[in-house]
Amino acid sequence: MSQKNKPYFLQSFAIVVLSIAAFVGFKSFLPEKIFTETETVSKNVVVDSLLLDAIEVEKAIKAEDTAAVTEVDTLEESEIVFEEKHGVQFPPETFEQYKGYQHLVALFQKLYGLEETGSGNVRIAYFGDSMTDGDMIVQDFRSNLQEKFGGEGVGFVNITSESAGSRGSVLHQYSGNWKTQSYLNVKRPDSPFGVNGYVFFTKHDTVKPIWVKYRAGGLRHMNRLNSPTLFYGKSNNTEASVEFIAGKDTLVKKLNPVNKLNTLLVTSANPRSLEANFIKADSIPFYGFNFDNGKGVHVDNFSNRGNSGLPISLFNTGVMKAFNEKLGYDLIVLHYGTNVLNYGSYNYTWYEKRMGIVVNHLRECFPGVDILVISTADKATKYDMEMKTDSAVVPLTLAQKRYAIQTESGFVNLYTLMGGDGSIVKWVDEEVPAMANKDYTHFNYRGAKKVADLIYKQLINGYEKYKALKKEAEPEVEETAPVKENDSITVLKDSING
Repeated sequence: MSQKNKPYFLQSFAIVVLSIAAFVGFKSFLPEKIFTETETVSKNVVVDSLLLDAIEVEKAIKAEDTAAVTEVDTLEESEIVFEEKHGVQFPPETFEQYKGYQHLVALFQKLYGLEETGSGNVRIAYFGDSMTDGDMIVQDFRSNLQEKFGGEGVGFVNITSESAGSRGSVLHQYSGNWKTQSYLNVKRPDSPFGVNGYVFFTKHDTVKPIWVKYRAGGLRHMNRLNSPTLFYGKSNNTEASVEFIAGKDTLVKKLNPVNKLNTLLVTSANPRSLEANFIKADSIPFYGFNFDNGKGVHVDNFSNRGNSGLPISLFNTGVMKAFNEKLGYDLIVLHYGTNVLNYGSYNYTWYEKRMGIVVNHLRECFPGVDILVISTADKATKYDMEMKTDSAVVPLTLAQKRYAIQTESGFVNLYTLMGGDGSIVKWVDEEVPAMANKDYTHFNYRGAKKVADLIYKQLINGYEKYKALKKEAEPEVEETAPVKENDSITVLKDSING
């Protein structure tokens, strides 16, 4: 090194040393929590408007709700005793171990009928956020149930979908001239939302055709578009029709939008593919197509990226009852939490109360339905340069358990099923191959399948306990010795003489 360059080198070296010293000195004043290390773009591209409103209200209040805290403490310390339903009563549970199988007895009873007779059907609406985007988790949960109890078909599918390109259980394409309204960002839609939280309209277009296409995926029990049926709403339009290309058959059918909810069976066959071209269908609200064989178990995936679950409160009760008359839901799954973490304080009483209102509204919309709450999964954030379970995960999980108990719903603690503290870090960094993405939040297909298996296993565990309790509750039938012919004659003579 030349003498000329030495001063510059010494200056640079001194700056580096001073920078390191300054960092060490000020480290204790830096926030413990630093941004999550993310190598992939998060799927949470939107947060629903009702969650944002709720957060603003929470920030405005700021004060601690002493009464609510007292209520929480009482709930966590008391034993949860269940009332008998359909002749079955599960034993009491503590807050810590709560699963609420008692509140799923109606579902278990229907599953039992399926298993015993092979007839009938069970339908499940699975509401979720980006964790179930692209039919992740749900497709494997559906497949597991259909393998055990029967059932063919992928269930209800939207007209348009942000996850169409990533879904494997059904291949889905649509033209670009659809108007889509979602309950995530529209509070007053042109027509009521469907059970999927959407309503779709054709845009007036005299040049480009308006269409949607579906093709069955290759997953178990989902390799056909079973009995494709179009769901649509009410309109004064009397000229609309749809040209359907189902496999090799082409059919043109007129629409009759006279009721708040209308259905049109395309064909009773089970084609591999379906194309629908909409003709003069302006002003008619469309919801989607249903694909199922009407037997066994069917699970509809109603996922929305950025959803907190709160928008469900916008459902029109009359329209939901009409959907329920057509589809007949036995269980509603609420799988949320990803978009609620890290908003406001660690006191999630506000979310607990609002989701309690959501569950009560669902029971008005779908009378007699059972509810299953699935908690947030583990999520990691960087603390002091190390990825650890986010501090908000446990408080939110407890709030979700509390609203499940208060609304008499079943509960799956996904956080503990995954392994509890630090589990998502292990799923990303230690499992080979990895089961979750580098955002330390979302699962890949391997992880989603494992999560589906965990949820299914807990549900079936409750079902098996139900069967055992049912058997215990049934009165034993005493076996009597067969009456011989001579004995019958003797008894008859005695009765006459007596």
